Amino acid sequence: MSEDVTINIRDIQHYMYCPRRFALLEVNDDWAENAFVVKANLLHENVHSGERNFENKRKIVRSDVSVYNDDPKYNIFGVVDCIEFVRDKSGDYIDTLDGTFRVEIVEYKPTRPKAGEFNQTDAIQVYAQKLCVDNVFHCNSRCFLYYADVRRRSELPFDTQGAEYDKMLCDYL
Repeated sequence: MSEDVTINIRDIQHYMYCPRRFALLEVNDDWAENAFVVKANLLHENVHSGERNFENKRKIVRSDVSVYNDDPKYNIFGVVDCIEFVRDKSGDYIDTLDGTFRVEIVEYKPTRPKAGEFNQTDAIQVYAQKLCVDNVFHCNSRCFLYYADVRRRSELPFDTQGAEYDKMLCDYL
């Protein structure tokens, strides 16, 4: 990865999902939305509206969080749908929040895949977000995909398969 090229995490996911679709979106600026795209856009508008930001004794929740990782190996940036800072005495110290927290990334998707717990392209997207969140907040975050249609979270296996995801991501960078 060249230091002078910074890549948006969204572009990585779009390209991995479908290179043709990526070209229509980013190169040709020629894309017609369908019902699936509109549904996903509405879900993300709701998540990114800021109405989901809150604090209580147990956790601090922030949506639409900009993050980056400027390590020359990655040089990526993007926006995380939601980060939950769960108060935990054995968690990571987050200086901007002046406390110890378990940091959890939650990426929202409209529908659960028909086969498997999650799509690999979605997992790579969240892995890239994790690299950025861990860089910004100096933590080791846990990561989840939330599927709106079944109202369920799936935890991603980065604690045991992080090296594999790092290789997959770097292959695309």
